[in-house]
Parts: sequence; C-alpha cells; structure tokens
Amino acid sequence: MTVVSNERMNHKGRFSRVVLKMSGEALASSSSIETIDAEIVDRIAKELVASKSELGTEIAVVVGGGNIWRGTTGEHRGIERSTSDTMGMLATVINSLALQEALERNGQPTRVLSAIHMAEVAEPYIRRRAIRHLEKGRVIVFAAGMGNPYFTTDTPAALRAAEIGAEALLKGTHSGVDGVYESDPRTNKDALKLDEVTFMDVISKDLRVMDLTAITFCKDNDLPVLVFDLMVPGNIFKALNGDRLGTLIK
Repeated sequence: MTVVSNERMNHKGRFSRVVLKMSGEALASSSSIETIDAEIVDRIAKELVASKSELGTEIAVVVGGGNIWRGTTGEHRGIERSTSDTMGMLATVINSLALQEALERNGQPTRVLSAIHMAEVAEPYIRRRAIRHLEKGRVIVFAAGMGNPYFTTDTPAALRAAEIGAEALLKGTHSGVDGVYESDPRTNKDALKLDEVTFMDVISKDLRVMDLTAITFCKDNDLPVLVFDLMVPGNIFKALNGDRLGTLIK
C-alpha cells in the first residue's frame, strides 16, 4: 500500500509532486568566468524553499552539468563518448551538491541521490527511498543522470518523474526563452509563442524543447511538461501554483 504524506494531501498549488529540470548553465554567471555563481544558486534555492513552504509541493530537482562539462564537447575533442559522458555525469554531482548546500543553508532539508555510487558525498538512488524523502518534506536532487552514457539529463529527469509519481516535469529554461515557440525567438523576432502544445506537435514539428527520447517518454507515460523561464524571479512559485506561465506540453 502506498503511503501518502499529509503534506502531499494538503498542498495548495497546482501540483502535489513535481520534478524540476534545470540546466547546469543556469547556475553559471553570465558576467564572469565563474562556473557556479553562488548568488544565482542561492536565489534559486530561496525560491524553491519559499515556494515549497507556501504551497506544500513535494519537489525533486535534476540539474544538468553543461556549465562544467558536456559529453558531446569531449567527443568533439577526441575523448571517447562513454568516458566524456561519464565526466558530464560527475559534473551534475558537483552542481547538485552546490544546490543542496544552498537549500540547507536556507533551512530546507535536502538529499542528493546519485545514479553513480559515491557513498561519501551522496546517497545511492533507490526509488522507494526517494519517495520517502519527499514524504518527509525533504527536497531531493537527482544526480549523475541515469548512470549511463549517451543520454542527456532531460531523459533521466523524465524517467525519475515517472518513477516517483510526479504530476509534472517542469523544464526551466535559462536563455531568455520563456516557453515553446514555432521557431527560435532569438533569431526570429516574429516567432509565435505557443501557450499549449501536444507531444505529437513537438515531435512532428521538431520544436526542440527537450531531447526526443525524453519527449517520447513523457508522451508514452502521460507526463505533462511545463516549459518556463527559470531565471525570472518568482517564476518557480508561479509554475507550482498553476499561474498562466510558459508553455504546457501534454
């Protein structure tokens, strides 16, 4: 029998349990060479803590590693792809620890669960343990992807969301794009923003919201995806609260 926490039953927002996917670049400074900007991490952590406190939403986070290392980057430089992808997975652990520290500094108990065994710095990923942490009011951060090469962090974000019974996958963008557009708004100022779109439209029109494996997985498992601009202060709360924001894919 599945135990449902009181916090989950009494949540006030749109979703009772979510996975927030954010890229590693979101943690980096745009004005310096810092790989991880402590002020940005602290701002995101504060928003997560305040939103969880206000709404009671159970929150899991997946952070990419692109601010430190990308598997494709190493491959293009002559490093074998599996090795390069493993380096990228380790980069996500670094980012996850940075976010954990910021969350706990702001009073939120947090656990990092890693798909690669490293007992000294993170717990191993175990599905039932992850759910229990959420039920106890902790934020969990999934690190090291799925532990396998050849996947971006979009796919493990979708997989973990399905495994823990999340109601939605929140895809936080960082490049000034606040949703899904028919074409790239950074190069086409007349690009039309879509408030709602189907998975089939994303796939058939190649809208490039997430990698195709993740989108297909979400479609097959009826997992809605909300794409929004993570870097605008207050947007995390709005996404969890169900305010009109970004683009909903379902």
